[in-house]
Amino acid sequence: MPEVKLKPSIEQRFTLFDREEWRAHRADTPMTLSPNDLLQLRGADEMISLDEVADIYLPLSRLLNLHVSNTIELYRSTFRFLGTVPAKVPYIIGLAGSVSVGKSTSARILRSLLARWPSHPNVELISTDGFLHSNQVLRKRGLMERKGFPESYDVRTLLNFLANVKAGKHNVKAPVYSHIVYDIVPGEHQVINQPDILIVEGLNVLQVNTAPGLDDVIFASDFFDFSIYVDAETEIIRDWYIARFLNFRQTAFRDPNSYFGRYATLSDDEARDTALSIWTRINERNLVENIRPARFRADLILKKGLDHRVESVALRKL
Repeated sequence: MPEVKLKPSIEQRFTLFDREEWRAHRADTPMTLSPNDLLQLRGADEMISLDEVADIYLPLSRLLNLHVSNTIELYRSTFRFLGTVPAKVPYIIGLAGSVSVGKSTSARILRSLLARWPSHPNVELISTDGFLHSNQVLRKRGLMERKGFPESYDVRTLLNFLANVKAGKHNVKAPVYSHIVYDIVPGEHQVINQPDILIVEGLNVLQVNTAPGLDDVIFASDFFDFSIYVDAETEIIRDWYIARFLNFRQTAFRDPNSYFGRYATLSDDEARDTALSIWTRINERNLVENIRPARFRADLILKKGLDHRVESVALRKL
């Protein structure tokens, strides 16, 4: 039988909300973040306001709280059926999106909001950057210009990590990545110890690429209970990337250990040209070829406009 490829239709697969419609689903969910809390959570180049949290992220935290509660009860029912002792099974949320789209800030805000619900106070956040191959391996394979593409990740280690977390194992270790040195930090690990919720944030967490040689085809998203994609038009993300690059000349690039220290002294025009070149060669290609095509696999899509303001929300139909 020939393979049938269906072009995804967002209207068929998702219920669409404009900002006003989505805000109404906050109901009576209280605002639990202060202006100072938000200052610590948002990116240096993202001026997200408490109104954005109230309109977009509080309704989302309410939805996720309901999902978590129902999923936990489902797990308990299954254990009762099997006659086994209930194990603590973390609820895992995947959060994907392009470089510079603001997914890390969204993940931090969600983590903070979800941890304030009394039924699941232990919320952990991990980035899949830690599962990139080291620069040494990437250079050997000729992949430094494809860092962030699916083939640049140690998929087997990522899948083993997620499997162990989902199995409720204690003290599961994940590698740590430094954006300053632009590499895995040898000997450093983030330890995940049976959280109530784990948020997994990264470029390609919704991808269906897998490591060669696995007996069964499994994907990172197989371990997710809920997934989110942060979206924006390509030109808008490009402008955010360039603005962030210009800002980093005065901050991260000036760190003596920075891999990108050579860019700290570029003029404005030189920095824009360099940022645009990097964006076009690497980040835009990854977005168009790998990241954005997977957005329809998400349970919820946040579509941003200018100033990182979410303009619409798409929620997968049941």
